[in-house]
Amino acid sequence: MTAIGVVLFDMEGVLSHYDRDARVASLAAATGAPPATVRHAIWGSGLEARADAGELDPDAYLQALGAMLGCEVDRELWLASRRASITPNEAALALAQRVAERCRIAVLTNNSSLVTHHLDYLNPPVARLFGSQIYSSAAYGAIKPAAQTYLGCVAHIGARPQETLFIDDSEANVTGALDAGLQACRFVDADALARDLARLGLIDG
Repeated sequence: MTAIGVVLFDMEGVLSHYDRDARVASLAAATGAPPATVRHAIWGSGLEARADAGELDPDAYLQALGAMLGCEVDRELWLASRRASITPNEAALALAQRVAERCRIAVLTNNSSLVTHHLDYLNPPVARLFGSQIYSSAAYGAIKPAAQTYLGCVAHIGARPQETLFIDDSEANVTGALDAGLQACRFVDADALARDLARLGLIDG
C-alpha cells in the first residue's frame, strides 16, 4: 500500500452531523411554505444536486428555490436554515487534528460554494481546523461518487490519488474513491475511524 500523504475527509456525516429535518423546519418557518414543499424543492426536484454539481451558481440556485417556495430566499435566510442542520462531530474533529500532525488534511464535500464559502458561520470548528483546505463538489462539475470529483480535488491540492486517503460515511462514495484510484475507508463512528487511522499509521493507537 502506498504511503498516505493527504487525508481527505467528507464533512457531513463524518466531521459533522447533518439533520435534514431541522433544515426543513427552519426554512419552512422562515418562508411559510409547508415542510413537504420545502423538502421537495431542495431534494425531490433535484435542485440541490444540480447546485452541488456546479450546474447552478449560488444566485441562480437561490432564485430557483425561492420560485419553488413562492417567496424570496436570500443568502441570510438560506444560511440560517443550513446552519440549523449542522452539529460538529467533536470526536471526529479531534481525530482529524491528530492526523494533521503527520500529514496534510482537507475536506471534500458534496455542496455548493454557498456552504464552503460560509463555513466560518455554518460550521466554525471545521473552518478553524481545515482553513482554506475545504473543497466543494461544485468546483469540479460533479458530485461524489463521480471520479472527476475526487480527481479534480486531488489535482487541485497537488496530491496523487494513490497517496490520498478518502473518508466518507457513504459506501457509494467510498467505492467511487477506490474506483478513482484513491485509498478509502468508510466512516461508521469515531471509535472505528480511530482504529482505521491507527492501522494506517496516521495516529498512534
